Amino acid sequence: MSSAEETPELRARLAAWWLALPPNVRGALWLLLSATCFTAMAVLAKFLGDRLHSLQLAFFRMFIALLVIVPFLVRGGVASIKTHYPFLQLLRGIVGSTAMMCGFYALVHLPLADALAYNFTKALFVVPLAYFILSEPAGPRRIGAVVIGFFGVLVMLRPTVEIDPAALVALGGALCVAMATIFVKLVAKDAPVTLMFYTGVVGTAVAGIPASFVWVTPTWEELGLLVLMGTFAAGAHNCFIRGYREGDASAIVPFDYSRLVFAAIAGFLIFGDVPDWLTIVGAAIIVATTLYIARREAVEARARRAEAVPED
Repeated sequence: MSSAEETPELRARLAAWWLALPPNVRGALWLLLSATCFTAMAVLAKFLGDRLHSLQLAFFRMFIALLVIVPFLVRGGVASIKTHYPFLQLLRGIVGSTAMMCGFYALVHLPLADALAYNFTKALFVVPLAYFILSEPAGPRRIGAVVIGFFGVLVMLRPTVEIDPAALVALGGALCVAMATIFVKLVAKDAPVTLMFYTGVVGTAVAGIPASFVWVTPTWEELGLLVLMGTFAAGAHNCFIRGYREGDASAIVPFDYSRLVFAAIAGFLIFGDVPDWLTIVGAAIIVATTLYIARREAVEARARRAEAVPED
């Protein structure tokens, strides 16, 4: 049998093996792949940040993300960029690009594990934002988890000593991510590609303005790494979406936190970052509480779906 004939057969076998796996296993594997891509992006960002400003990194991240969706825009035509909420899409793009700039600043100026731990606090911010903006109920369990989670943040910030400004920027970025999450619910009538288009266009423009003031022309090698960074970022996002499409959120959400483990390992092996016990304790509290909030949300979502099913 020739190699040309073996290739389709091999693909069919792999496809059959993949589909034979339980959905939650497939979802977990997608999330692990997402975590791997995200860690690779973070390592490249930290490496490039030695010479290029974090604002430039955010600009390239947004610009490359915009390029990735161009084929989908071409296929969808003009309808793919029509929105029911032009002002909200503009506002969402500004908030999202601000989150991106804060996130890259944190990656460059903090140990990778610290930057990721602060990023996970976005779930803590979503609860009060959803309550005040979307009027979503927040029970005592969820409120208690938020309070405990922010105690973990205080442990990491070490308020009795001088607080690292980069840590505050990281928290600001997490707040912006939470706000962008709320905006997704407010623009629910728009298609996903429409959201990605406005995020890319507005984000590239917003990030490009401050980046122009600190611009350092990348070398050809750096340009290649920037493209690779953006590709890993797009891959991480794509795998993340596929993971939650395949598996049940309450079952696979713990695997999303593998990013923190991967980042800690990469930070130690590549940059020599060794987290102290306060960082480990604070990060553990943040992960535990945000994991609890995610599980509560999944349980309540299933309950709402069950109530919506009409009785026979």
